[in-house]
Parts: sequence; structure tokens; C-alpha cells
Amino acid sequence: MRKTRIMLADDHAVLRAGLKLLINAQPDMVCVGEAGRSADIAPLAEKLHPDIVLLDITMPQQSGLEVVAQVLARAPETRVLVLTMHAEEAYLEKALAAGAAGYVLKQAADQELLNAIRATMRGEVYIHPAMTKKLLGRMLTDSTSPEEGERTLSERETEVIKEVARGYTNQEIADKLALSVKTVETYRARAMRKLGLSSRAALVRYALKKGWLEA
Repeated sequence: MRKTRIMLADDHAVLRAGLKLLINAQPDMVCVGEAGRSADIAPLAEKLHPDIVLLDITMPQQSGLEVVAQVLARAPETRVLVLTMHAEEAYLEKALAAGAAGYVLKQAADQELLNAIRATMRGEVYIHPAMTKKLLGRMLTDSTSPEEGERTLSERETEVIKEVARGYTNQEIADKLALSVKTVETYRARAMRKLGLSSRAALVRYALKKGWLEA
């Protein structure tokens, strides 16, 4: 069985050691590297090509939110799962907008973190339950409704935008749907415009409401 290759990125050595023990104890996971400085994260991800970078967004040299985009630029097939102490919705929105595939609070139990890693590997967008409630709460009071735009989406636009919401890259979507990357980009932009959504974070909120992110 192929193991999920995970890289740890956190400035606390003790936390990294604990996470490494937890991950390596799983039959389907292995820790392949770790970084304690912001500047080292993206270069190491490019070198190791891990399946997942488990990333803290509170780093002393540079915000992990900036590092998310750097990792994805240098290792585009890697997914970034944010592990943070911040339960504020603003951090979640910024992480998703930067391209993070999931958001887990450090207070989460060990099993929840493992579930998040496995969900991310299935292509799902994993959001800590408490944060999901906050997103859904906002949607209940949000006056903006993209439903009318959704009715104008073509079948292909709908397929593409659902895959985007689930965290797949343009290349992965292109391979899955037998399309060119350029065509996927066109469908993606057109669907976002029709839905009136300007960011990936807004798309994830909408996808949660529509049930697109359910396994």
C-alpha cells in the first residue's frame, strides 16, 4: 500500500516531534520531512514533493498564509493542510483563498487530524467542524445568492467548478475530465463569473451550502 507522504512545517520542534510520531504510527502515512523556518518550507516541498504539507500559519519570519501560495507554486501537486490555533473566520477565509485544501485547529483530537489528512488525500476540502458552523452561519445571513447564476451554468462548467471547490488543481481536473488545462481555466472563470463568486473561499462557502463537498 502506498503511504501518504507528509511534510511538517511548524516552528515548534516539540509539536513537530509529536506529529511525526502520530503520523508514522499510521499504516497509510509517513513523515518525509520537516521545516521549522518559513523560508525553508517551499524549497523543501519542491525537493520532496510530498502529498501534503501540514502547515502552521503562525510563523516568526513570514506568515504561513503567504507560504501556502509559495508551496503551491513550487510543488503544484502538493496539497496544503493548515494546522493552526486560530479559530477566527478571517484566517480560514485567507487560507482557502490562498489555495489551502483544509483547515484544522490544533485543539483537534489526534483522530480528527488523521481524518483531515485522509479526507484531503481523497480530494475533499476539510474544514474543522466549528469553523464549518461559522461559515454556514454567515451564509444564512448573506443576502447574496448565486443560485440564479447556477441555473445558467453548462454541464461542463458545473463539473469543473465542483472539482475546483473540492480542492483539485486545474491539471488534475483536466486529466479527470479529458480536457486541456486551458479549457478548464476557461470553464472555471466563466462559472465563477456566472455565480458572482470572486474567490476560492467564497466558492467553498457556496459549495458547503450546496452539499458539493460531501464524501
